[in-house]
Amino acid sequence: MTEKIWKQGELIEVEILDLNDTGDGVGRWQERVVFVPDTVPGDRAVVRLVHVKPNYAHGKLKQLLKSSPHRIRPGCIVADKCGGCQWQHIDYEYQLTAKQNQVIQALERIGGFVQPPVDPVLSTPECLGYRNKATYPVGSSRTGHIQAGYYQKGSHQLINLNQCPVQDPRLNPLLLEVKQDIQKLGWQVYNEQRHTGLVRHLSLRIGRRTGEILLTLVVKDWNLPGIQDQALEWLKRYPQLFGVCLNCNPDRTNAIFGLETRCIAGLSYLREKFAGLEFQVRPDTFFQVNTETAEALLQVIQSELNLQGSEMLLDTYCGIGTLTLPLAKQVKQAVGLELQPEAVEQANLNAKHNAIHNVIFHTGAVETLLPKMELSPDIVLLDPPRKGCDRAVIETLLKSKPSRIVYVSCKVATLARDLKLLCQNGLYSLTRVQPADFFSQTAHVETVAFLVLSQLDKGSNFFTTKPK
Repeated sequence: MTEKIWKQGELIEVEILDLNDTGDGVGRWQERVVFVPDTVPGDRAVVRLVHVKPNYAHGKLKQLLKSSPHRIRPGCIVADKCGGCQWQHIDYEYQLTAKQNQVIQALERIGGFVQPPVDPVLSTPECLGYRNKATYPVGSSRTGHIQAGYYQKGSHQLINLNQCPVQDPRLNPLLLEVKQDIQKLGWQVYNEQRHTGLVRHLSLRIGRRTGEILLTLVVKDWNLPGIQDQALEWLKRYPQLFGVCLNCNPDRTNAIFGLETRCIAGLSYLREKFAGLEFQVRPDTFFQVNTETAEALLQVIQSELNLQGSEMLLDTYCGIGTLTLPLAKQVKQAVGLELQPEAVEQANLNAKHNAIHNVIFHTGAVETLLPKMELSPDIVLLDPPRKGCDRAVIETLLKSKPSRIVYVSCKVATLARDLKLLCQNGLYSLTRVQPADFFSQTAHVETVAFLVLSQLDKGSNFFTTKPK
């Protein structure tokens, strides 16, 4: 049989069968895979091939011939352009099913697990208006009007937003009006090609339970004329605004925040209530964007561990202590490891503020600190960045053999890779996997996996030396 045409620019007819981990629909044509954004399993569509390889291609939806029963009308008028969300055109129940399948497939294909014990995705009622933080690139239109929003899918074309349906609605007035103030003050926006201008990003953060808001401008240098008076004006205008900050990022980089943040007016932090504790959260430190679902996932961890008050807990990649501190209240001793000194400073402040005295935080890279520690943890909590755990971390755990490991992950591919290493040779058993929908309307999924040490391998539960 002669193969049909397979080249860039061609139009083909494809039925969408699945969704991949970046949110694109997946179809097949002549035994070759086609990835198509903005499609849903059950769609039949005419697709233009835009990037072609021998066995797969990326396409663009040109015409919908048959709509999937899971396709809905997006709630956002720019959902087809804005790169902030990928799945507003998919009904929410199917989003949850797709994320559970994403976790199962990664554990099977990458991790080598047979029928992994993956629970239905944990979710809370609010699949819109849930984000407690939003950071928008700032730009200028062809007519010179200040814009802020997300980039168009697959480009650096800014889609201007006056409101965003996934961010906390209490932030929308600031998104609209701060742009107008930047225009009025004549502040030049940053041009990444020329490395000129001042204002790079507008960052808004809110305490979901307290309603306290922080406004942060990311600038190329500190010389922003009139910022002191304008900051005071913003505090006066918005009763829920507790602080105005500047973050300086002078580099040619895709990173949003620079190394230093200064408070211009008000406070340098907001307060948030989480798991019965009160946390101080600054503009540039990590805190889960979905407060309610993060708290629900913590409750799953607490239930699964069934802590008795006698355990020693080691929390790696602990950040400001979001998980460490609630768990510390239920164990004998807790230790947190974190690379960022500012996060450790906040973790210590949060521990003191909540009168939690059985926790110690160490500053440094986990892969450096962990092999040198003189500890015998009953439980190790892993919550690494998207790249997963450094191999030295995995090797140390395989030698030290803590009784239980809890692995929290924001990227299921690296989770599956690391679980495969930890469970090799039957040393650990994967007993439960709980996905959670921290990022509704997107393809991202948060996952927690629970590992238990084999009964045959409980003889070597120690780390060798104290950290320097």
